[in-house]
Amino acid sequence: MLTLTDTPRIYVACLAAYNNGFLHGTWIDADQDADDIWAEVREMLKQSPAWKLGDICEEWAIHDYEGFGYIHLSEGEGFEKVSTLAKAITKHGPAFIAFYDYYGETDLEQFKDYYRGIYDDEEDFAYQMLDDLGSLDTWEKTGMLTCYIDFKAIARDWFISDYFAAPAPDHQIFVFSRN
Repeated sequence: MLTLTDTPRIYVACLAAYNNGFLHGTWIDADQDADDIWAEVREMLKQSPAWKLGDICEEWAIHDYEGFGYIHLSEGEGFEKVSTLAKAITKHGPAFIAFYDYYGETDLEQFKDYYRGIYDDEEDFAYQMLDDLGSLDTWEKTGMLTCYIDFKAIARDWFISDYFAAPAPDHQIFVFSRN
């Protein structure tokens, strides 16, 4: 199960140093503005041992990263995207990672619109939604006992077309609407 304990960060290396057999780079907290990440990369490049060999140190690559869960970053991933992902993960944790995995979107407004919360299971979600809508009270007032309602079947139908679930910590699920 996905749990996050670290601030999302990236290890950015100088390619000139790397190509000359040196490992030179720095770990950078990624949950900052892209311009601030760039500033740290430029500072790392200025310190590169490849300058002493006469190389121009302008190229970089992301050689490692952590705190992004199962999101994959490429070596040349743009710092704007890295920053956006890291800030969203820092703020919303594994729920945002599950959202990004399904939608491929970094739009926080869309995340907020689609995210329905964390539940024990799909049946728990269906029960809670019907309770929040007042349906359970209405049914009970008309004499229909909720113990006769098949919440599992309702959940199954909802999760076929309207919602999807992603694994969450502690054997729970994150629930998102499909649109």
